[in-house]
Amino acid sequence: MPYDLVIHNGTIVTVNDSFDIVPNGLLCIKAGKLKRIEAISDQPSLPVADETIDAGGGLIMPGLVNTHTHLPMTLFRGLADDLPLDIWLNAHIFPAESAHIDPQSVRWGTLLACAEMMLSGTATCCDGYFYEDIVAEALQTSGMRAILAQGVIDFPAPGVPDPIENIKISEAFITRWHHRSPLITPSVFCHSAYTCGAETLRKAKSLCAENGLLFQIHAAETQDECRQIQDEHRCTPLQYLDRLNILDENTLLIHCVWLTDEDIDIIAARSAGVSHNPESNAKLASGIAPVPKLLKSNIPVGLGTDGCASNNNLDLFHEMDMAAKLHKTETLDPTTMDARTVVEMATIGGARALGLDSHIGSLEVGKQADVIIIDTRMPHLSPMYHPQSHIVYAARCSDVRDVVVAGRVRVRNRNILSLDVEEIMFNVREIARRIKS
Repeated sequence: MPYDLVIHNGTIVTVNDSFDIVPNGLLCIKAGKLKRIEAISDQPSLPVADETIDAGGGLIMPGLVNTHTHLPMTLFRGLADDLPLDIWLNAHIFPAESAHIDPQSVRWGTLLACAEMMLSGTATCCDGYFYEDIVAEALQTSGMRAILAQGVIDFPAPGVPDPIENIKISEAFITRWHHRSPLITPSVFCHSAYTCGAETLRKAKSLCAENGLLFQIHAAETQDECRQIQDEHRCTPLQYLDRLNILDENTLLIHCVWLTDEDIDIIAARSAGVSHNPESNAKLASGIAPVPKLLKSNIPVGLGTDGCASNNNLDLFHEMDMAAKLHKTETLDPTTMDARTVVEMATIGGARALGLDSHIGSLEVGKQADVIIIDTRMPHLSPMYHPQSHIVYAARCSDVRDVVVAGRVRVRNRNILSLDVEEIMFNVREIARRIKS
């Protein structure tokens, strides 16, 4: 029987446990899964396949995994820059959401985010926002893989005018989307320990636990948050969440900038995952997360962009470059966060943090065929000695040529096959015009 898709004539960066790199590689896909990965001779007789992609001597690697997004916030890109987090959030973002976030704006904002991510090599994202049913429908249209969480916060929010209803709405979202699509997994996202009370946090975590789903929360993002939790509960945010039995292998902690050594020990003991968002943390001057310490403690750490309102893009290639250089600068050690480590964070590390590493994050036989091809026929990518170094320090999101998700080609020659990008941008510009006015 023929394969569904064969990819050849490229260097395969597997990101497996040995970080094997296969020159002149061949990758065969059937029923959405990787069936063969091997090197071939210079003039191979290619296996029979319904579709064949010539990688043109480029890099073939796993699809990138964005572990933290607020997808509809593409609508607020550049709306309120260069402000402290509390002013940015309370004086600008929350009011803008209240006035302009509705099902229609969420749909177009999410589709714009999908287009941006797919064109920059992201195959999987982890989102938390409001009107998440609409977000899920947009992701289904795009063909991306996603963990999508209904947002929970203890005051009126878009789609949840009465916060008493927030857990009920989350439960309804889970019921609608659990097992509905092989590419979409529901979740619950509590904004933080200072915007959600103890009862809300416990109920949200219990809802996730009952359904075997990921629970997400911003944690230890700023010094102000830590001071507030210390004043109210006489402990750190991580210690507080641990007291509430929030932390386990199905918990994703986002940001984790202001951690104590004891906090890191708690995260490791509970097997929770962490989403590292270096650009957002830097832009909001929140600080630098102790990622080298987290990795040393064998804590799963993935990379996230955060939303476009606090980062301005959803580009994981830029995030990789930032992560590598930021921690080198902080530690004054050029060996900190080497290229291989950072590539792993953007792929298999992110998959581990999300609990998806048995399915995605590396190119290995039996795993889902989430694959991207980087066009290396560019001046800034010539010559190439070490693929992992190129991926982190030289490649740009615009170098991504093709994207495959679950064995289906979603981007071919830099064109998204499932979305009308011009229509999406037109509608977003119309929404932005109303926001600006």
